[in-house]
Amino acid sequence: MTYDYIIVGAGSAGCVLANRLSEDPANQVLLLETGGSDKSILIQMPTALSIPMNTSKYAWQFESQPETYLNLRKMHCPRGKVLGGSSSINGMVYVRGHARDFDEWQEMGAQGWGYANCLPYFKKAESWSLGEDSYRGADGPLAVNNGNRMQNPLYRAFIQAGVQAGYFETQDYNGKLQEGFGPMHMTVKNGVRWSTANAYLKPILHRKNLTVLTHALVHKVLLEEKQAVGVAFERKGKLQQAFSRKEVILSAGSIGSPQLLQLSGIGPSKVLQKAGIELKHELPGVGENLQDHLEFYFQFKCKQPITLNGQLDLWSKFKIGSRWLLKKDGLGATNHFESCGFIRSRAGIEWPDLQYHFLPAAMRYDGQSAFDGHGFQVHIGHNKPRSRGHVRVTSPDPNRPPEIRFNYLQHPADRQGFRQCVRLTREIINQSAFDPFRGEEIQPGIAVRTDDEIDAFVRESVESAYHPSCSCRMGEDEMAVVDSSTRVRGIEGLRVVDSSIFPTIPNGNLNAPTIMLAEKAADMILRKPPLAASTAEVQVSEVWQKEQRSLEPID
Repeated sequence: MTYDYIIVGAGSAGCVLANRLSEDPANQVLLLETGGSDKSILIQMPTALSIPMNTSKYAWQFESQPETYLNLRKMHCPRGKVLGGSSSINGMVYVRGHARDFDEWQEMGAQGWGYANCLPYFKKAESWSLGEDSYRGADGPLAVNNGNRMQNPLYRAFIQAGVQAGYFETQDYNGKLQEGFGPMHMTVKNGVRWSTANAYLKPILHRKNLTVLTHALVHKVLLEEKQAVGVAFERKGKLQQAFSRKEVILSAGSIGSPQLLQLSGIGPSKVLQKAGIELKHELPGVGENLQDHLEFYFQFKCKQPITLNGQLDLWSKFKIGSRWLLKKDGLGATNHFESCGFIRSRAGIEWPDLQYHFLPAAMRYDGQSAFDGHGFQVHIGHNKPRSRGHVRVTSPDPNRPPEIRFNYLQHPADRQGFRQCVRLTREIINQSAFDPFRGEEIQPGIAVRTDDEIDAFVRESVESAYHPSCSCRMGEDEMAVVDSSTRVRGIEGLRVVDSSIFPTIPNGNLNAPTIMLAEKAADMILRKPPLAASTAEVQVSEVWQKEQRSLEPID
């Protein structure tokens, strides 16, 4: 089994790479995925999003170590284990991140990864429902739209409340201006989840130069001195090997890629020695710099019976599912996050570090109602954390989960960020736009006001937003794992292409930037000239140095 390129992981990045690298029929490409088929209504129907991420058949059900600053709670960390990877189990939210997030990457040593260089690849990847402009693409594989177009009046009430509180209204947070409130975008096409499996992989499965093997657990990268020559993997109870003429590319995600490097003997010597793994190449940054987004729900009772809480009984779910099966529309065809906001937590921050997802329901991530009656909630998180964690193997056994420790809220700035989340969100929801709808505050509850009270609530209630990243950081210093061309430093013929190589976590969900990164990396792997840098303007608040928001509150 010899191929030109071996891609490990058929997820958000791996499916993109499989598509682009196999466009040339001269390239023989092998794509390996531990999971199986994504042919399930639970994956393809957008409204069922809470189910696949909590199902071991479709997702690795990782847990963190007890988190010191979260009352020693173990945090759930599901990662896709199915064709499409985490794009088949995620919330389908399409957020690129702020332009300055990518300039930050370049400032940290990821040369050629500034916003002007990345924007053309965002455009290449997407097919935006409103057509092409300087910021949006119209001909890419990835369909992006606003779902059901905010038919529930609560979506627009949230946007209007943000404007009343003194923030911008932005029509396209993925365009010129991220800061503000507006419609949210999702990766759904004709009512179906538009994962990278649907967008990039399934249309090319007929290519004779592409081999896709599912239920294949990769044990390690095969090395000859400082050269990657293939992979060892287990399939149907048998240990097999595949060899590469050109490159091995790890796209196993921010948990899987550092784990595979360490299982292969590439990583910090002390970690490998403790795990009983022979050191092949010292690379101290492997598994370090782990980052994630946290969020909690601000929940209110609703005075009008217009929320999704009235659709959670079995008969209503049956009707929603039946309509989706027949027509691919209705409440089954949306993730229900149809309006959003991005704001700065305080003056002196140049671009937004807080993100809102608005939901016209009050429920938990498992899809169960949070309380009896009607309600709504807004998910809020501090998105530029300074706390850093790690991923470390503890055994040579690839079936044993690695030690995952995020060190959530270790840095005081992160705790301060969540205090602002509570205070600023409460102010927004209490604007007059919500007067016809807003009932009692359920969570955190009006008694939660002081710093100590907010800190205690956050420690007990905050949850992961499921955005682990940055554990194989890109850069040029000694703690960088890959260089600016995504090549593993010191090893020939080996790359990492997924969200693990982000230098820092962007202000937004990770699916969109991961797909962009894979599109850009594919050109590097194929030695194509990069797309021409964009000259599109980026807007930030003119008063960011002195003001937390940009306008006076509107009555």
